[in-house]
Amino acid sequence: MAKMIQQVMTNPKEIVFKQVDIPTVGDDDVLIKIKMIGICGSDIHVYHGLHPFTKYPVTQGHEVSGEVVEVGKNVKSVKPGDKVTIEPQVRCGKCYPCRNGKYNLCESLKVMGFQTTGAASEYFKAPEINVTKLPDDMDYKKGAMIEPLAVAVHAISRVGDVNGLNISVIGAGPIGNLVAQTAKALGANVMLSDISDYRLTLGKKTGIEHVYNTKNMDYNDALIDCFGPDKADVIYDCAGNDITMNSAIRSARKGSTIILVAVYAGMANVDLAVLNDHELDLNTTMMYRHEDYLKAIELVNDKKINLEALQSNVFPFKDYLKAYEFIDANRETSMKVLIDLEC
Repeated sequence: MAKMIQQVMTNPKEIVFKQVDIPTVGDDDVLIKIKMIGICGSDIHVYHGLHPFTKYPVTQGHEVSGEVVEVGKNVKSVKPGDKVTIEPQVRCGKCYPCRNGKYNLCESLKVMGFQTTGAASEYFKAPEINVTKLPDDMDYKKGAMIEPLAVAVHAISRVGDVNGLNISVIGAGPIGNLVAQTAKALGANVMLSDISDYRLTLGKKTGIEHVYNTKNMDYNDALIDCFGPDKADVIYDCAGNDITMNSAIRSARKGSTIILVAVYAGMANVDLAVLNDHELDLNTTMMYRHEDYLKAIELVNDKKINLEALQSNVFPFKDYLKAYEFIDANRETSMKVLIDLEC
């Protein structure tokens, strides 16, 4: 049987490459030649041994793009030669959330690259239901970034129609930037805050006009400076720590909404008394669904989202470990680091 190379993280900060069989395609499967893989914050947690829901060894890769090379006899949505991305959720299809259209909340959800095998290999087999076609003229770098953009699209969808709303995004990392860009693309007035001048300058390059360094200005003052005394209608916390969440709670307009996007590292110690007293809606967002992928692709196609500005560096497949070392050495300035399987 033909062989391929597969990445395996055997322990934190340890990566090996193994020769394994190229997967055999079933009737409902799609075989994809993987072209590009993005590294996200959750991958970095795995690299450091800090991801609470991942065990080793694990093959990573959930932000991906590639080319279809073979399809099963029942597959209708894609054909060999198509550019595609993969939705990495493995769901049961039977639990209450799955039965009611919220499979991103599947009671037994597994995510490729974390609780089950990811796509960091020369070829990857996925069920058709997990494969989404990309436009023919979309490059593979952008294709690998549809997944994080879908996170942002889903986060914005938790509010509904944001046209005309005042939205504050805390945290100007890759997800925070994409949440801000998506909100603006859908008609919101957007403020982006962080403590990194580099990331805020990058935010401006991607079209976010109102940026504030909250190391230099109190967050509450920044809200008033940007939006006036009525402040924001919605605050998105894309940093996810006690400082940012407490800033959001204590500065939010009474009766407004806070949405936690970031994955919280550990137990929170936040001011629930103020949350209660100000009747704030504290909401959350979890990954995405297929419609979020379609909307993300549409926004990129319509040139309403700038993905290129967030692409920091590209590493060859064989240098996967060096990519993580680069991220660790350049925490502030590295945004989206990509792995090119064609190099």
